[in-house]
Amino acid sequence: MGILSSIKDKLLGKSSGASTASTTAAKAATSTSAGAAAAAAAMAAGKAALAKEAAAKAAKAAAVDVEAVIEQLVKAKGVKSNWRVSIVDLLSALDIDSSFKARKVLADELKYKGAYEGTAEQNIWLHQEVMKMLAENGGKVPKELLK
Repeated sequence: MGILSSIKDKLLGKSSGASTASTTAAKAATSTSAGAAAAAAAMAAGKAALAKEAAAKAAKAAAVDVEAVIEQLVKAKGVKSNWRVSIVDLLSALDIDSSFKARKVLADELKYKGAYEGTAEQNIWLHQEVMKMLAENGGKVPKELLK
């Protein structure tokens, strides 16, 4: 499992490694209020059972308040954290390896162009991309974190 998957699983819930049809359906459901598009996409692919599952997962993911979950994790650890701007603190809050090597893998997963060297600008980019990914997958992310 990749670092990006670990982040999604810890904040949005476990993924089931579902098929392309259910993934398409889940993405569609996050952009509609009733998840009807998710059901339609999966049914069109002949996956009625996956449509129900994808719509349910998308609805659950849409309800996840990312900020509240992370704040709860940080509070439980009893440490100060700058997770809102620091990719290292964000990963640490989630009990995910925040080493240079792990961030380099994350940069690869997020399709960073160029050589990842761990600069402040690159780490800011990583943080922003993770926040965007969480929002795109149904997480409720504060607007100020979606730059």
